[in-house]
Amino acid sequence: MRAVSQAARTALAAGSPWVDTAPNYGRGQAHEELRPALGDYPTVRVATKTGFFTEEQGRSALAEGVLTREGKTGRHSLERGFVRWQTEHSLAALGRVDLVFVHNPEHLGHGFDRATLHEHVREAFTALEEFAHAGRIAGYGVATWSGLTSGAFSVPELLALARQAAGSAEHHLTGLQMPVSLIMDAPITQALNGGGPLAQAKDAGLITFGSAPLHGGELLDAMTPELMNLIRPGLSAAAAALLAAGSCPCLDVVFTSASTREHWDDVAKALATPLTAQELRRVTDELASE
Repeated sequence: MRAVSQAARTALAAGSPWVDTAPNYGRGQAHEELRPALGDYPTVRVATKTGFFTEEQGRSALAEGVLTREGKTGRHSLERGFVRWQTEHSLAALGRVDLVFVHNPEHLGHGFDRATLHEHVREAFTALEEFAHAGRIAGYGVATWSGLTSGAFSVPELLALARQAAGSAEHHLTGLQMPVSLIMDAPITQALNGGGPLAQAKDAGLITFGSAPLHGGELLDAMTPELMNLIRPGLSAAAAALLAAGSCPCLDVVFTSASTREHWDDVAKALATPLTAQELRRVTDELASE
Protein backbone atom coordinates (compact mmCIF):
# COMPACT_ATOMS: atom_id res chain seq x y z
CA MET A 1 0.00 0.00 0.00
CA ARG A 2 2.82 2.39 0.87
CA ALA A 3 4.62 1.45 -2.33
CA VAL A 4 1.58 2.33 -4.45
CA SER A 5 1.20 5.66 -2.70
CA GLN A 6 4.91 6.53 -2.84
CA ALA A 7 5.27 5.66 -6.54
CA ALA A 8 2.21 7.74 -7.40
CA ARG A 9 3.38 10.69 -5.35
CA THR A 10 6.81 10.51 -6.97
CA ALA A 11 5.25 10.55 -10.44
CA LEU A 12 2.97 13.45 -9.57
CA ALA A 13 5.76 15.51 -8.05
CA ALA A 14 7.97 14.88 -11.08
CA GLY A 15 5.30 16.24 -13.42
CA SER A 16 3.89 13.06 -14.93
CA PRO A 17 0.88 13.96 -17.13
CA TRP A 18 -0.90 10.66 -16.31
CA VAL A 19 -1.35 8.46 -13.26
CA ASP A 20 -2.73 4.95 -13.66
CA THR A 21 -4.47 3.00 -10.91
CA ALA A 22 -7.24 0.43 -10.32
CA PRO A 23 -9.76 -0.43 -7.57
CA ASN A 24 -7.97 -3.69 -6.78
CA TYR A 25 -4.47 -2.21 -6.51
CA GLY A 26 -2.83 -1.75 -3.13
CA ARG A 27 -5.10 -4.38 -1.53
CA GLY A 28 -8.06 -2.28 -2.53
CA GLN A 29 -6.74 0.94 -0.97
CA ALA A 30 -4.98 2.52 -3.96
CA HIS A 31 -7.76 5.00 -4.72
CA GLU A 32 -8.03 6.23 -1.15
CA GLU A 33 -4.24 6.52 -0.90
CA LEU A 34 -4.03 8.47 -4.14
CA ARG A 35 -6.83 10.98 -3.68
CA PRO A 36 -5.05 13.33 -1.21
CA ALA A 37 -2.12 13.68 -3.60
CA LEU A 38 -4.35 14.38 -6.61
CA GLY A 39 -5.66 17.51 -4.95
CA ASP A 40 -2.22 19.07 -5.22
CA TYR A 41 -1.92 18.32 -8.94
CA PRO A 42 -5.16 19.41 -10.65
CA THR A 43 -3.79 19.09 -14.20
CA VAL A 44 -2.67 15.46 -13.99
CA ARG A 45 -4.93 13.08 -15.87
CA VAL A 46 -6.25 10.09 -13.95
CA ALA A 47 -6.83 6.64 -15.39
CA THR A 48 -8.41 3.81 -13.45
CA LYS A 49 -9.94 0.47 -14.37
CA THR A 50 -13.00 -1.71 -14.01
CA GLY A 51 -13.26 -5.49 -13.95
CA PHE A 52 -11.11 -6.95 -11.17
CA PHE A 53 -12.12 -6.54 -7.55
CA THR A 54 -10.89 -7.54 -4.09
CA GLU A 55 -12.67 -10.02 -1.85
CA GLU A 56 -14.08 -7.19 0.25
CA GLN A 57 -15.28 -5.29 -2.82
CA GLY A 58 -16.90 -8.48 -4.07
CA ARG A 59 -18.81 -8.93 -0.81
CA SER A 60 -20.09 -5.35 -1.03
CA ALA A 61 -21.14 -5.76 -4.66
CA LEU A 62 -22.91 -9.02 -3.84
CA ALA A 63 -24.75 -7.41 -0.92
CA GLU A 64 -25.87 -4.54 -3.14
CA GLY A 65 -27.18 -6.89 -5.82
CA VAL A 66 -24.79 -5.96 -8.63
CA LEU A 67 -22.84 -9.20 -8.53
CA THR A 68 -23.96 -12.82 -8.36
CA ARG A 69 -22.31 -15.41 -6.13
CA GLU A 70 -21.03 -17.10 -9.27
CA GLY A 71 -19.63 -13.80 -10.55
CA LYS A 72 -17.92 -13.12 -7.22
CA THR A 73 -15.92 -16.34 -7.45
CA GLY A 74 -13.76 -15.20 -10.35
CA ARG A 75 -12.90 -11.78 -8.83
CA HIS A 76 -13.63 -10.22 -12.23
CA SER A 77 -16.85 -9.00 -13.82
CA LEU A 78 -17.87 -6.96 -16.84
CA GLU A 79 -21.60 -7.10 -16.19
CA ARG A 80 -23.15 -3.72 -16.92
CA GLY A 81 -24.52 -3.25 -13.41
CA PHE A 82 -21.21 -4.13 -11.80
CA VAL A 83 -19.20 -1.86 -14.09
CA ARG A 84 -21.58 0.97 -13.27
CA TRP A 85 -21.31 0.24 -9.53
CA GLN A 86 -17.52 -0.04 -9.54
CA THR A 87 -17.05 3.13 -11.59
CA GLU A 88 -19.32 5.06 -9.22
CA HIS A 89 -17.14 3.91 -6.32
CA SER A 90 -13.97 4.87 -8.21
CA LEU A 91 -15.29 8.36 -8.88
CA ALA A 92 -16.28 8.76 -5.23
CA ALA A 93 -12.90 7.52 -3.97
CA LEU A 94 -10.69 9.45 -6.40
CA GLY A 95 -12.78 12.58 -6.80
CA ARG A 96 -12.20 12.70 -10.54
CA VAL A 97 -11.42 10.26 -13.33
CA ASP A 98 -10.47 11.00 -16.93
CA LEU A 99 -10.28 7.52 -18.38
CA VAL A 100 -11.67 4.15 -17.24
CA PHE A 101 -10.01 1.10 -18.74
CA VAL A 102 -11.89 -2.17 -19.04
CA HIS A 103 -9.31 -4.32 -17.29
CA ASN A 104 -8.08 -7.48 -19.03
CA PRO A 105 -11.40 -8.44 -20.64
CA GLU A 106 -9.70 -11.56 -21.99
CA HIS A 107 -9.82 -12.88 -18.41
CA LEU A 108 -13.44 -13.80 -19.14
CA GLY A 109 -12.30 -15.88 -22.09
CA HIS A 110 -11.46 -18.75 -19.75
CA GLY A 111 -15.17 -19.36 -19.27
CA PHE A 112 -16.82 -17.97 -22.42
CA ASP A 113 -16.49 -18.39 -26.14
CA ARG A 114 -15.29 -15.46 -28.21
CA ALA A 115 -18.75 -14.18 -29.16
CA THR A 116 -19.89 -14.19 -25.52
CA LEU A 117 -16.71 -12.42 -24.47
CA HIS A 118 -17.49 -9.68 -26.99
CA GLU A 119 -21.01 -9.38 -25.59
CA HIS A 120 -19.58 -8.76 -22.12
CA VAL A 121 -17.15 -6.16 -23.47
CA ARG A 122 -20.04 -4.38 -25.19
CA GLU A 123 -21.99 -4.43 -21.92
CA ALA A 124 -19.06 -2.82 -20.11
CA PHE A 125 -18.71 -0.22 -22.87
CA THR A 126 -22.43 0.55 -22.63
CA ALA A 127 -22.13 1.29 -18.91
CA LEU A 128 -19.10 3.51 -19.48
CA GLU A 129 -20.82 5.36 -22.32
CA GLU A 130 -23.41 6.46 -19.74
CA PHE A 131 -20.70 8.07 -17.62
CA ALA A 132 -19.07 9.69 -20.65
CA HIS A 133 -22.36 11.08 -22.01
CA ALA A 134 -23.06 12.54 -18.56
CA GLY A 135 -19.66 14.25 -18.58
CA ARG A 136 -18.44 12.33 -15.55
CA ILE A 137 -15.49 10.77 -17.37
CA ALA A 138 -13.74 11.94 -20.52
CA GLY A 139 -13.69 8.49 -22.06
CA TYR A 140 -12.88 4.83 -21.61
CA GLY A 141 -10.52 2.27 -23.00
CA VAL A 142 -9.23 -1.27 -22.80
CA ALA A 143 -6.20 -2.30 -20.76
CA THR A 144 -5.19 -5.75 -21.90
CA TRP A 145 -2.34 -8.12 -21.17
CA SER A 146 -2.88 -10.81 -23.79
CA GLY A 147 -6.24 -10.10 -25.44
CA LEU A 148 -4.73 -8.63 -28.60
CA THR A 149 -1.96 -11.18 -28.95
CA SER A 150 -4.15 -14.21 -28.19
CA GLY A 151 -6.81 -13.23 -30.72
CA ALA A 152 -9.53 -12.71 -28.11
CA PHE A 153 -10.29 -9.40 -29.84
CA SER A 154 -8.73 -6.89 -32.20
CA VAL A 155 -8.65 -3.10 -32.31
CA PRO A 156 -11.22 -2.96 -35.17
CA GLU A 157 -13.50 -5.28 -33.16
CA LEU A 158 -13.20 -3.10 -30.05
CA LEU A 159 -14.08 -0.04 -32.12
CA ALA A 160 -17.10 -1.84 -33.56
CA LEU A 161 -18.26 -2.83 -30.07
CA ALA A 162 -17.87 0.79 -28.92
CA ARG A 163 -20.01 2.02 -31.82
CA GLN A 164 -22.68 -0.54 -30.92
CA ALA A 165 -22.57 0.54 -27.27
CA ALA A 166 -22.93 4.21 -28.18
CA GLY A 167 -25.87 3.64 -30.52
CA SER A 168 -26.59 6.69 -32.64
CA ALA A 169 -24.19 8.89 -30.65
CA GLU A 170 -20.43 9.23 -31.06
CA HIS A 171 -18.57 6.60 -29.05
CA HIS A 172 -16.12 7.48 -26.26
CA LEU A 173 -13.58 4.68 -26.68
CA THR A 174 -10.44 6.79 -26.41
CA GLY A 175 -7.61 4.65 -25.06
CA LEU A 176 -5.74 1.37 -25.50
CA GLN A 177 -3.23 0.00 -23.00
CA MET A 178 -1.05 -3.04 -23.66
CA PRO A 179 2.37 -4.36 -22.58
CA VAL A 180 5.31 -2.87 -24.46
CA SER A 181 8.82 -3.95 -23.49
CA LEU A 182 11.95 -5.60 -24.81
CA ILE A 183 10.54 -8.91 -23.55
CA MET A 184 7.07 -8.44 -25.05
CA ASP A 185 8.44 -6.63 -28.08
CA ALA A 186 5.98 -7.67 -30.80
CA PRO A 187 4.13 -4.32 -30.57
CA ILE A 188 7.46 -2.55 -31.13
CA THR A 189 8.47 -4.56 -34.20
CA GLN A 190 4.95 -4.35 -35.61
CA ALA A 191 4.81 -0.57 -35.13
CA LEU A 192 8.26 -0.18 -36.71
CA ASN A 193 6.83 -1.94 -39.76
CA GLY A 194 3.74 0.30 -39.77
CA GLY A 195 1.27 -2.28 -38.44
CA GLY A 196 -0.04 -3.97 -35.32
CA PRO A 197 -2.55 -2.87 -32.69
CA LEU A 198 -0.73 0.33 -31.70
CA ALA A 199 -0.74 1.59 -35.27
CA GLN A 200 -4.40 0.60 -35.66
CA ALA A 201 -5.29 2.42 -32.45
CA LYS A 202 -3.39 5.56 -33.46
CA ASP A 203 -5.06 5.56 -36.88
CA ALA A 204 -8.42 5.44 -35.08
CA GLY A 205 -7.50 8.44 -32.92
CA LEU A 206 -7.03 6.53 -29.66
CA ILE A 207 -4.46 7.42 -27.00
CA THR A 208 -2.01 4.53 -26.75
CA PHE A 209 -0.46 3.46 -23.45
CA GLY A 210 2.37 1.01 -22.86
CA SER A 211 2.31 -1.00 -19.63
CA ALA A 212 4.94 -3.18 -17.91
CA PRO A 213 7.96 -1.67 -19.72
CA LEU A 214 10.26 -3.48 -17.27
CA HIS A 215 8.10 -6.64 -17.34
CA GLY A 216 7.60 -6.55 -13.59
CA GLY A 217 11.34 -6.01 -13.03
CA GLU A 218 12.25 -9.23 -14.87
CA LEU A 219 13.78 -7.28 -17.74
CA LEU A 220 16.43 -5.68 -15.53
CA ASP A 221 18.22 -9.02 -15.11
CA ALA A 222 18.38 -9.38 -18.89
CA MET A 223 19.90 -5.94 -19.52
CA THR A 224 23.50 -6.83 -20.36
CA PRO A 225 26.17 -4.11 -20.65
CA GLU A 226 26.27 -4.75 -24.39
CA LEU A 227 22.51 -4.27 -24.78
CA MET A 228 22.51 -1.14 -22.61
CA ASN A 229 25.36 0.31 -24.65
CA LEU A 230 23.52 -0.49 -27.88
CA ILE A 231 20.43 1.33 -26.66
CA ARG A 232 22.37 4.37 -25.41
CA PRO A 233 25.69 4.47 -23.58
CA GLY A 234 25.72 5.76 -20.03
CA LEU A 235 22.18 4.84 -19.02
CA SER A 236 21.13 2.67 -16.10
CA ALA A 237 19.51 -0.67 -16.88
CA ALA A 238 16.05 0.69 -16.02
CA ALA A 239 16.49 3.88 -18.05
CA ALA A 240 17.76 1.96 -21.08
CA ALA A 241 14.88 -0.53 -20.97
CA LEU A 242 12.32 2.26 -20.55
CA LEU A 243 13.88 4.29 -23.34
CA ALA A 244 13.51 1.37 -25.75
CA ALA A 245 9.85 0.86 -24.81
CA GLY A 246 9.07 4.56 -24.77
CA SER A 247 10.57 5.03 -28.24
CA CYS A 248 8.06 2.63 -29.79
CA PRO A 249 6.31 4.25 -32.76
CA CYS A 250 2.60 4.98 -32.24
CA LEU A 251 2.99 4.87 -28.44
CA ASP A 252 1.81 8.03 -26.68
CA VAL A 253 2.36 7.18 -23.00
CA VAL A 254 4.53 4.61 -21.24
CA PHE A 255 3.46 3.79 -17.69
CA THR A 256 6.25 3.20 -15.22
CA SER A 257 6.81 3.25 -11.49
CA ALA A 258 9.66 4.86 -9.56
CA SER A 259 10.03 4.89 -5.80
CA THR A 260 12.41 7.85 -5.67
CA ARG A 261 12.64 11.18 -7.45
CA GLU A 262 16.21 10.35 -8.53
CA HIS A 263 15.04 7.21 -10.35
CA TRP A 264 12.21 9.12 -11.97
CA ASP A 265 14.49 11.93 -13.15
CA ASP A 266 16.93 9.38 -14.55
CA VAL A 267 14.20 7.84 -16.68
CA ALA A 268 12.62 11.16 -17.67
CA LYS A 269 15.99 12.46 -18.89
CA ALA A 270 16.45 9.40 -21.09
CA LEU A 271 12.92 9.54 -22.49
CA ALA A 272 13.32 13.23 -23.38
CA THR A 273 15.33 12.13 -26.42
CA PRO A 274 13.68 9.00 -27.86
CA LEU A 275 15.53 6.55 -30.06
CA THR A 276 15.07 6.99 -33.77
CA ALA A 277 13.27 4.24 -35.64
CA GLN A 278 16.62 3.13 -37.08
CA GLU A 279 18.21 2.96 -33.62
CA LEU A 280 15.26 1.07 -32.17
CA ARG A 281 15.26 -1.37 -35.08
CA ARG A 282 18.93 -2.16 -34.39
CA VAL A 283 17.96 -3.09 -30.85
CA THR A 284 15.05 -5.33 -31.85
CA ASP A 285 17.11 -6.95 -34.63
CA GLU A 286 19.88 -7.71 -32.14
CA LEU A 287 17.40 -9.30 -29.72
CA ALA A 288 15.83 -11.34 -32.53
CA SER A 289 19.23 -12.73 -33.52
CA GLU A 290 20.01 -14.04 -30.03
